[in-house]
Amino acid sequence: MLQPDSLLKFVFPSDPQLSPDGGRVAFVLSRIEEEDLDKIDKDFAKPRYKSAVYVSDGGEPRQVTSGEKGDRAPRWSPDGETLLFVSSRSGKPQLHLLPLAGGEARQLTRLKTGASEGQWSPDGTQVAFLSRGDDEDKSNERGEAKVVERLVYKFNGAGFLPVKSAALYVLNVSSGESRLVFQPETSISDFAWKPDGSGFLAIMAKDETAFASWENEVFDIDLQGQVKQVTDWRSGLFSLTIHPSGAKFVATGRPSDKTNVEEGHIFEFDLQGNWKRLDEKVDFPAGNIVAGDCHVGSFPGKPSYVGEDLVSLYTVGGSAGLFALQDGEKVERVYAEGRVVSAFTANANGTAYIQESPSEYPEVFLGGRKITNLAAKLGDFPIRQPVRVTATHSDGTEVEGWVLRNGEENQPAILTVHGGPHTAYGHGFMHEFQLFADRGYAVCYANPRGSVGYGQAFTSAIFGRWGTIDYEDLMAFFDACLSAIPDLDASRTAVMGGSYGGFMTNWVIGHTDRFTCAVTDRSICNLVSFNGTSDIAPRFWRDELGLEYIRSTDIEGLWNMSPLKYVEHVKTPCLIVHSEEDHRCPVEQAEQWFTALKLRGVETLFVRFPGENHELSRSGRPDRRMVRLEHYLRWLDSHLGVGG
Repeated sequence: MLQPDSLLKFVFPSDPQLSPDGGRVAFVLSRIEEEDLDKIDKDFAKPRYKSAVYVSDGGEPRQVTSGEKGDRAPRWSPDGETLLFVSSRSGKPQLHLLPLAGGEARQLTRLKTGASEGQWSPDGTQVAFLSRGDDEDKSNERGEAKVVERLVYKFNGAGFLPVKSAALYVLNVSSGESRLVFQPETSISDFAWKPDGSGFLAIMAKDETAFASWENEVFDIDLQGQVKQVTDWRSGLFSLTIHPSGAKFVATGRPSDKTNVEEGHIFEFDLQGNWKRLDEKVDFPAGNIVAGDCHVGSFPGKPSYVGEDLVSLYTVGGSAGLFALQDGEKVERVYAEGRVVSAFTANANGTAYIQESPSEYPEVFLGGRKITNLAAKLGDFPIRQPVRVTATHSDGTEVEGWVLRNGEENQPAILTVHGGPHTAYGHGFMHEFQLFADRGYAVCYANPRGSVGYGQAFTSAIFGRWGTIDYEDLMAFFDACLSAIPDLDASRTAVMGGSYGGFMTNWVIGHTDRFTCAVTDRSICNLVSFNGTSDIAPRFWRDELGLEYIRSTDIEGLWNMSPLKYVEHVKTPCLIVHSEEDHRCPVEQAEQWFTALKLRGVETLFVRFPGENHELSRSGRPDRRMVRLEHYLRWLDSHLGVGG
């Protein structure tokens, strides 16, 4: 019987980077290994991720960095002769250069706070990167008080934010000398060299108020640090790609008259800030937004110019692929229904990407040819193919979903709900689902309204009404699973989910007793308190529900959509899982839910993970990921009569 420690066999691919001539790909493989192989503690294992850079010309990949600590972010020099990469071998992440013709890697930066991934200048003589330089924040280790003045002072995965944002640096490759070019007021989320090498275009907010409201702009920054605002967008911009001519650029985002429920699309700008939408006939979101739990590392997906064509990822139903934009329409480049392209880079000479499916482990491809065989490293890990199940809501809307199971008779069924809510389940590879299926559970997962990949109207349908038609869609889907597969035991069922899926789990058990047990992970139960404690709080409920807790007239609406309001109706045993450094759905949400269930006499257990954030289930520390799954299985087994 499969165990959570099956995760230890996995090797995770990430960051495929195509060479300038299109003939090679550099990428990262992350493995799980004991923290210190020379000091193994037999009583307390310390499995950790370790990563190395690999290169392939279409043949067997060759490891080119040591990977003893963490090597990542490979970037080809313009002539294709050298790799720039980030390594933590000396402690902090620093930039290194590796000549591919032979020789040792040379460390370029020695900054006390480390350096981000680098970007080569067009002529290959300079490298740009972000860093906080030598300005170390030692307040934590000194036990100093934190003095907060800014509205946004913490962020999931980063913790409490330093007073200064990372600055833009330029490094001379020959001399190794670096200089600070520009110190932004708010963080730079993306930047790119201009094709003539005279400076950069960068995405950032113009001030703290705009930053808190997710209002980004594109700025022109020259090499002397002079800055000029290019756009007047006043909304979300997520990635930036400059046309080879330098006369225009594209960015993924949404206009200022749209909220967070609007799917991201691709917009083209000239250097005066005039814009037009390039994918106006595409009713699917740009990017891969399909869930997968084997994504450790960076997964590039920004649009790329391939000659005069612009190519981008799009999520279509539960699939994602690579498309070219022509006359406002998308044209297939690398797309197959039932698969997910989860990362790519491309140029006029080719494409490199990572592709996966529910029954196919993520692999690296170069020009359509698979150049890794990571599935072979899984050994006898059983991989099963899900079956598609659809349900129709009473209003005629079809809901797509799937069931993954091992084929046994009289199986308990689990309804699992994705996060977001504007993401999707589908054809990404899920270790967790394969584990549950092997243990004898039928895993039922679907895309209710609010999910992406089914058109804007489908995504927007839950604006201002969480817990209504999304709840009804899920119940209709689960009914359809029980009807379509007679081997499922309707008397032994569970509901579970994380983030928005945790919200929905709490909502479900407050509105029905049909489930035998529940697991709520990184959940939300009180929309009022969430509005003042989450890192995305300043705008999130305004965008999702049209409500804010700073308006007394909105409090009732937020409370009516809070699962905590209905806790007196809960009878279902509920396991609560949460990370203590989760700033997206703060742990106070789990504390409130646990206390309320305890006071109501509902069977519950609260599992807290120190040192982890909102991403525990996908990229958290391996030993903690396994402990989380062990608690899930122990709870499910004890209430549904499976396992052993």
